Amino acid sequence: MEIELAPLVARAGAELILDEVVGLDAQSNTIHFAARAPLTFNALSVGIGSVPAGWEHFDSSNLLPIKPMQTFIERLDERFERCWNAGDEPPKIAVVGGGAAGVEIAFCVRARLAQFFPKNPPSVHIVSASDEIAGGMNRRSIRKLRRELSRQSIGVTTGFRVTEVGENAVADQNGRMLAADVVLWATDAVAPPLLGKLNLPTDKRGFLATEATLRTTAGHPIFAVGDSGTILANPSPKAGVYAVRQAPVLWHNLRALIDGSPMIDFDPQQDFLKILNTGQGRALLQYKILSFHAGWCWKLKVRIDEGFVSKYRV
Repeated sequence: MEIELAPLVARAGAELILDEVVGLDAQSNTIHFAARAPLTFNALSVGIGSVPAGWEHFDSSNLLPIKPMQTFIERLDERFERCWNAGDEPPKIAVVGGGAAGVEIAFCVRARLAQFFPKNPPSVHIVSASDEIAGGMNRRSIRKLRRELSRQSIGVTTGFRVTEVGENAVADQNGRMLAADVVLWATDAVAPPLLGKLNLPTDKRGFLATEATLRTTAGHPIFAVGDSGTILANPSPKAGVYAVRQAPVLWHNLRALIDGSPMIDFDPQQDFLKILNTGQGRALLQYKILSFHAGWCWKLKVRIDEGFVSKYRV
């Protein structure tokens, strides 16, 4: 599902600029672009998300980082089609990263592979540098995910830190090899390179440092939201639910900055509903100590997501 940006911007009476930002002059409140004249601003919000860690260190045509998500399905299907032309055997897929995102990607890619290669069981394997998968989930959820991964014949290897990506395999620091025709990179979130070019304060991982108001600690009329920012006094995980909850706070504070009224703080919730798609019409739902894996969990996820997207349809 996606939200069409152009009609949404037009509906809001705003202007959409499609160009690459290459720099920022915070002293003169100016954004610099790759192919158009600079743009001055009275207030600025930066929300460019995050990127998977480490993939840029490898030069391999079969490596696909999951971000940017806007193009992931297109890039994945193009790779599958090349594999299809090579023969009727389904490609061997390695998912690098055993966090919640990597586990969900593994389930969903297996389901998509089954559509491309209906006669042969897909081969999907998760490799993770950590000692356990789905960090941040409770033990009950992890056990259920482990059972479902096994049931769908999705392999899991922990303690496997990828040091080499070849054309047909990945290798770890101990020389272990895993056959892989396609390597999907779904590691932990790190800051996009652009954030380091904005000459603004950052946290230790390179994300923009902000106050509780989401405004940069540099004191400029610049805000950072979603994965792009870190509230230094109260950091939270890099998860989309926080970006959604930040939206009304950002809107209030942008207006407050312009008219000189008081800003409000964003107070991140300590826990939130997690729903992971496990493919085949089911999902795993976790909320606090509760954990369920069933078809109704998937239906609930679809209902929540479609409800959110429908608010922005023209």
